[in-house]
Amino acid sequence: MAKHFFNEEDSHPVQLTSADIILRQQLEYSISKYFYNGCDRTIQDLLSECRWYVTTINGTLTLAIECRDEMINWQVLRKMVPMAKLLKQVVTSAKIRVYPPEAQGIPFEMRVDELGVYREHQEGA
Repeated sequence: MAKHFFNEEDSHPVQLTSADIILRQQLEYSISKYFYNGCDRTIQDLLSECRWYVTTINGTLTLAIECRDEMINWQVLRKMVPMAKLLKQVVTSAKIRVYPPEAQGIPFEMRVDELGVYREHQEGA
């Protein structure tokens, strides 16, 4: 017979309440503010050229960056490692998803816990 270590009331609810949604939005807003304030001026200027926001996608906190043209997209991709380092200081399981201009390809996604792979690649280049 299986033992249950938790009461049923300890499990997460099947449906989010409006309070849960509001709290999640406040958390996302606070993280986005902390992230932006921690960025250097170069990254802040780059973000000002994009539509960006922090959201939760499939249960994972995600920094979404929508790029308006190919040049901005390339510049954002080149700054992903420093952005991921900063985001990882707040949320160790977050992702960054960069959306290229419309009809210009698929989004590029990086988990902040993958930083070691990117640092090794940059050091070897």
